Amino acid sequence: MSEKTILKLQLPTDPRWVTNVVESNIEEILTDHAFCEQKAASNAITLIVQNPNLSDLVQEMALLVQEEMDHFKRVHDIILARGYVLGRERKDDYVGELLKFMKKGGSREEQLIDRLLFAAMIEARSCERFKVLSENINDAELAAFYHELMISEATHYTTFIRLAKKYAGKIDVDKRWTDFLAYEAQVIQNYGKRETIHG
Repeated sequence: MSEKTILKLQLPTDPRWVTNVVESNIEEILTDHAFCEQKAASNAITLIVQNPNLSDLVQEMALLVQEEMDHFKRVHDIILARGYVLGRERKDDYVGELLKFMKKGGSREEQLIDRLLFAAMIEARSCERFKVLSENINDAELAAFYHELMISEATHYTTFIRLAKKYAGKIDVDKRWTDFLAYEAQVIQNYGKRETIHG
């Protein structure tokens, strides 16, 4: 799977992030990953709360919440099996940077589209990071786990893009997504150095 064609991300993660940072901080990365899954579920719940009239979106987000919380539990199971304990939630500076790009105000439609594209971007980068992890980590269990989740995240990414196009009205989703990708490429240059999924 090529990130350029599937995810359209402009800046790939350096594989050395895995060997230099992740492998010596497995407990940290697992805790951060667990909370990433929990936050993804929370985001889907927020979309339901804000858009209860969009029945297709509600149905798809309800399924997504279940899947993200299943992933949360599976990561927590790995944490426990390795004798670790789930640590405290980490601040996700990358997500904070992405939030700055979202439109403040505007119509409900514009806010919905930006929220969907924001979610798509996080899923796309998570998918790319999981791919790098699965291909470079010297840990057979985690390599297989992250390969499986990479596929799942790619599906989530396409779900959010599809929903954005479905509910876009007159909004040019492709142009907004292109702008979002360019912004993310600037943001991600400062990351890839810490023991977090987006760090």
